[in-house]
Amino acid sequence: MNMIHAKDYSDMSRKAANIISAQVILKPNSVLGLATGSTPEGLYAELIRRYQSNDLDFSLVSSVNLDEYRGLSPENDQSYRYFMQTKLFDHINIRPEATFVPDGLEPDAARACSRHEEAIRNLGGIDLQLLGLGNNGHIGFNEPAPVFEKETHCVDLTQSTIDANARFFASREDVPTQAYTMGIRTIMRAKKILVIVNGEQKADIVAKAFFGPVTPEVPASILQMHPDVTVVGDEAAFSKLPANA
Repeated sequence: MNMIHAKDYSDMSRKAANIISAQVILKPNSVLGLATGSTPEGLYAELIRRYQSNDLDFSLVSSVNLDEYRGLSPENDQSYRYFMQTKLFDHINIRPEATFVPDGLEPDAARACSRHEEAIRNLGGIDLQLLGLGNNGHIGFNEPAPVFEKETHCVDLTQSTIDANARFFASREDVPTQAYTMGIRTIMRAKKILVIVNGEQKADIVAKAFFGPVTPEVPASILQMHPDVTVVGDEAAFSKLPANA
């Protein structure tokens, strides 16, 4: 596991963008696994800047997203499809038909999940998977659990997640209670994994996930078993790492 130290959020975003840029330049038809949330916004902004400067070309790239809320349409401003469109896809030359996000409006959970897995297989697998890290060690919507979930599946969101999301919706009744998410096995099949973390609030879980025991109670700890993982974090997020990390 390669730990890359960054000074702050902007430096973390730039260093993570360097890794994705290198992936796209070296393999123009790369399959990128992408994540949502506040952490990758700076990274996506940097990729857009490099595209607009003619330093990057996404015309042959395909993307697969980690997850999507069940029941939200792509036009809903809280859906992850909407996030990806507004934060990245609309600003680069990636082909719309080459961007894959779980179908939040598919009522048949098994079908939605199998279609997402099929899309990944048809692309030949994920070359580089981008991940954030939850405060409890979750990756995607894989929350602490007795076992590691395997492939794309439907999850019941924890009450803490629902509560945290409530501020984004007009009423609590509008907050999704389920999501479709890649499972641990799907994530672990990616050829490379890039994790980005920032802020003091992540310091404890960073140390626990990457230097503690491997356990489904800390889902991200399984990444210790992957052969090619890079973690880019700022000084605050890395503040509780072992001295030699």
